Amino acid sequence: MDFVQRQQKYQGMVEQALDACLQESAGAQPDVLHAMRYSLLDGGKRIRPILLLEFCRLCGGNVEAALPYACAVEMIHTYSLIHDDLPCMDNDTMRRGRPSNHVMFGEAAALLAGDALLTMAFEVMTREEAVEKTGAEKAAKAVLTLASKAGVGGMVGGQQIDLMSEGRGIELYTLRKMDEYKTGALICAAAQIGCIIAGATEKQVKAAEKYASSLGLAFQIVDDILDVTGTEEELGKPVRSDSQRDKCTYVSLMGLEEARCEAERLTNLALSELELFGEEGEFLRQLTLRLCHRKK
Repeated sequence: MDFVQRQQKYQGMVEQALDACLQESAGAQPDVLHAMRYSLLDGGKRIRPILLLEFCRLCGGNVEAALPYACAVEMIHTYSLIHDDLPCMDNDTMRRGRPSNHVMFGEAAALLAGDALLTMAFEVMTREEAVEKTGAEKAAKAVLTLASKAGVGGMVGGQQIDLMSEGRGIELYTLRKMDEYKTGALICAAAQIGCIIAGATEKQVKAAEKYASSLGLAFQIVDDILDVTGTEEELGKPVRSDSQRDKCTYVSLMGLEEARCEAERLTNLALSELELFGEEGEFLRQLTLRLCHRKK
């Protein structure tokens, strides 16, 4: 199976499973579900669930058993995007080429849709059928990992640093710490949970963690670069938004060329951690390179 085939297979599995999760809640409040569906099933890259499923496969696990956990990670990611776009946060009106959730449904509905996705993520991971496939111990460890990486010590904490940094000059160390939390934490959670479900060895877990840490920072640096060099049509969201909000980025602190070099350096660090997996790591190698050199 080549890269594109495996990527499409994972994306198809995730899309189908996410849709099924929403279908199972069809008797709930339709307005909230409509807003949830709008953002959750909008054709994102699905990078985090793909990482989770692939690390599970690499470490000898059952990919089907890992699917609910992959869906949960994507639900957390989607809720964070909905909230991130709100007027009280970044006030972005476009996301993935479409109006942001709050523009379509109003701020209150968007807030509830994000809350509901956050809650549903943990419901999906702890359903009886999901726990039966992985075992209670692995399920509990996966839940704890996602909760810690998504909370105040991870993604939420990074968002707080981001808000506090607007209009203020911050050092590169603070920017890196913010992005380790805001962007990197959930990417690390995906890799870690894939390993957990597979029952990976300690060596495999450490390699996955180091890989994800480098990938997460490289991913954010490329985002900062694209905010300067990309177009709204390419990215599906407003460009130059960081400079308009007077935010420090890798480009503003390091310059465009040095930021590109840093993204390449971190990408190479991530690639070096995949050596442990030999030829089986080729899918992740290609994914890593494509993320580093992406245009959107």
